[in-house]
Amino acid sequence: MKILHLCLGNFYIDNFSYQENMLPKFHKKMGLDVEIIASLVSFDKDGNPCYLKKAGTYINEYGIPVTRLKFKKSLFSKRLRIFEGLYEALSKSKPDIIFIHNCQFLDIKEVVKYAKQNPDTKIYVDNHADFSNSARNILSKNILHKIIWKHCAQQIEPYTTKFYGVLPARVDFLKKMYKVPDEKVNLLLMGADDEKVEEAKDPNVRKEIREKHNIREDDFLIVTGGKIDNFKKQTLLLMEAVKKIDNDKVKLIVFGSVINELKEEIDRLSDGGRIQYIGWLNSDDCYKYFAAADLAVFPGRHSVLWEQAVGTGIPCIFKCLEGTTHVDVGGSCMFLYKDSVEEIKEKIELVANDKELYQKIKGIAGKEGMKKFSYYQIAKESIGL
Repeated sequence: MKILHLCLGNFYIDNFSYQENMLPKFHKKMGLDVEIIASLVSFDKDGNPCYLKKAGTYINEYGIPVTRLKFKKSLFSKRLRIFEGLYEALSKSKPDIIFIHNCQFLDIKEVVKYAKQNPDTKIYVDNHADFSNSARNILSKNILHKIIWKHCAQQIEPYTTKFYGVLPARVDFLKKMYKVPDEKVNLLLMGADDEKVEEAKDPNVRKEIREKHNIREDDFLIVTGGKIDNFKKQTLLLMEAVKKIDNDKVKLIVFGSVINELKEEIDRLSDGGRIQYIGWLNSDDCYKYFAAADLAVFPGRHSVLWEQAVGTGIPCIFKCLEGTTHVDVGGSCMFLYKDSVEEIKEKIELVANDKELYQKIKGIAGKEGMKKFSYYQIAKESIGL
């Protein structure tokens, strides 16, 4: 059975562990014939969006063929995602299943054309948009999403077996913004790479990471990561909170890209000892740092790192956001309700100082986290297996 992953509604980045990378990886491990068709949108070495210069086909790190399509030479082709040769690429691939990662591309009409001519092809669509990361201004909400992207979703809906929101909030977005029928929408969790979690749990990994950053075994290490920008400035509050904690054994490692206007503030709060900013990490290393930590704290907007941390089996503290509390697997985490240095400080001190509470949370996280957020299981579920 052949499955084709379409990554045309957003980016596709080689050597990362986004859902667009993990589902094809584990579909291949299940024995399926897997192919990817993607746009030229990727990330640079610092984790910032960029456009690749060359279209064409290559084999990725998992042995999966990836075809990058050029945008058409028209004024709005990049914004509306219109490509050269999509229908030809679909016809050449001849998939039994098409999995569309984000339906927000105008060239979805070519997928509809293919579906009409190949009615036995099963189609699944996922959605990564919600009201926190999309439709945040009048133009985006009322033109781009309510008209253009809604039209794309409505075009493909009759041929789609199931639409997936990858967060509860993104399930709601499909229903409310695009008017996809309730019975066609399910939650499909993002997760953690089973293999990378297993590798990271080697005790030597924890030892090596801690030694590298002069963190003692009896120190209480907190890790946080992701892009630090104007939508995730709460990382600065976390750094301030750790600085105020009167306990030298509480340490913090921050990783991720930082926008230029916040670099000076990050440098001010980093002391190279208790609080260390270590820059951008590749996806494999993220798992290693989570496994080396006692606690992961994410005080801002959701990212895929939330599920990866839970899937690694460590206790977490998250910002409480509507439609994202699925990361709590029966008491494996705590939540923050305000953008407040004091609240972050209090929650960390509670977990770090109450050993009985910490062991209880750690036990639940270790037992239930990987079970719920296993990408192998999620990949099976994504195509109805």
